[in-house]
Amino acid sequence: MQTNDPLHDVELLVRSRHGLVVVDTVEEERATTLLRHLADRMAMPLFVWSRTKGLRHADQETAIYGTTDPAQALAHMYSSNVEAIYHLQGFGSLLNDEAHVERLQNVVQRFTTRDSIVVLTGTLTLPDALRRFASTVRLPSPTSSDYEKLLEHILRDLARRMPVRMQMTPEEGRRLLMHMRGLTLMEAEKVLTKAIVEDNMLSADDVAHVIEAKKQIVEQEGVLEYYPVEESMAQVADLAGLKAWLAKRKHIITDRQRASEFGLSFPKGVLLVGVPGCGKSLCAKAVATEWGLPLLKLDSAALYNKYIGETEKNFKRAMDIAERMSPVILWIDELEKAFASGSEDGGVSQRVLGTFLSWMQDRKGDVFIVATANDVSRLPAEFLRKGRFDEIFFVDLPDADARRAIFDIHLRKRSQDPAKLPVDQLVQAADQFSGAEIEQVIVSALYTAFAEKKELDGALVLSEIAATRPLAHTMSERVTALRDWARERTVAAN
Repeated sequence: MQTNDPLHDVELLVRSRHGLVVVDTVEEERATTLLRHLADRMAMPLFVWSRTKGLRHADQETAIYGTTDPAQALAHMYSSNVEAIYHLQGFGSLLNDEAHVERLQNVVQRFTTRDSIVVLTGTLTLPDALRRFASTVRLPSPTSSDYEKLLEHILRDLARRMPVRMQMTPEEGRRLLMHMRGLTLMEAEKVLTKAIVEDNMLSADDVAHVIEAKKQIVEQEGVLEYYPVEESMAQVADLAGLKAWLAKRKHIITDRQRASEFGLSFPKGVLLVGVPGCGKSLCAKAVATEWGLPLLKLDSAALYNKYIGETEKNFKRAMDIAERMSPVILWIDELEKAFASGSEDGGVSQRVLGTFLSWMQDRKGDVFIVATANDVSRLPAEFLRKGRFDEIFFVDLPDADARRAIFDIHLRKRSQDPAKLPVDQLVQAADQFSGAEIEQVIVSALYTAFAEKKELDGALVLSEIAATRPLAHTMSERVTALRDWARERTVAAN
């Protein structure tokens, strides 16, 4: 079992003669530092190989002759009698070559009888011939302490070359460090250095630089979207049951150490099932704001690829990013579309579903899932089993009090005074309307008022309500069936 000390874990594997270790990380520099510490601790030489420099001692620039050729480097490792740590940098790109894999396998098998080890770094998919010999050690993400030390180092370094002002309160400093979660130390160094050099100071405004950098890192992979969070739970009308449930678990996020001592782990997530347009997606954004965590959205359309195996790789990459950014909120909108039951796609959805379920069970990072679903008939039964999510909530059409709150929220959002409108009359007229339908009624009435060069009044809003056929009427059978299904299977969010 892996501990929180990767140095101890790798040392144990060396002494146990495992032969091959994969250090799972995107930070090559931190992996190299880890192996240097390991070599010092075990009093063993560290050799580093790369395609450009060949095989060389970590403290020397001169490589062993001819070892830029990976075949020659592996041959030297196989024949050497020196017990050492061999770090093969960038070897992952060679794992598709059967000859190189066979040579590496021979080296690893020989090392299982002695205190030598091969270390590969990166996020790799090992061929079957090597997988049975390999042990994986996951390099944990940088901690707040790591980022704080990095920031101190950057400020000291820049202060030697230019005047630097620090205009940030302790609270703003903690906020900056929190938003740096998920960045590698190298990425964080680039972002912070650029932010300071631009205006010779570090201020609260520089948090925006960190957020934008994270957004670019996430979205360049093409499978997750980084959402700027603006909505709060105050913008979510009603849903008192869901709000109360989330409020209790917020304390686990804000006081992690006490929660751990109390025997509580990071919550898994919630599944929100209900009538379209009733605020399920809005809740995902609001949870992120209330808990002060980043929000990532899984893009189902970008997930699927026509080439065999690529969809599964896309999904694994998305989950790796989510874990790297943790703690984080992962929003999966319309879950039934991402993992639809059936065999129309040749079984790809079922394979991805299996991978997702395994990840939900074994994930290492603190990722809280907010999944939404409109069509339960297409929802795989596996998601409904107890334990997959912490709770399954049903979001129904808003009652009169909730509709009143929705009118108030959307009128004020558009600089309209609810006191100037007959809200009680509007609430009654909008019976069976979803929150999204009420919002659209207000928007349409505003367009009419603007076109007619007049103030918004109750008559305009009532006219739009009368002209709208809500989903509860046009798809009444579906809404009734959904309510019947949810009655014994879910908890009321309203």
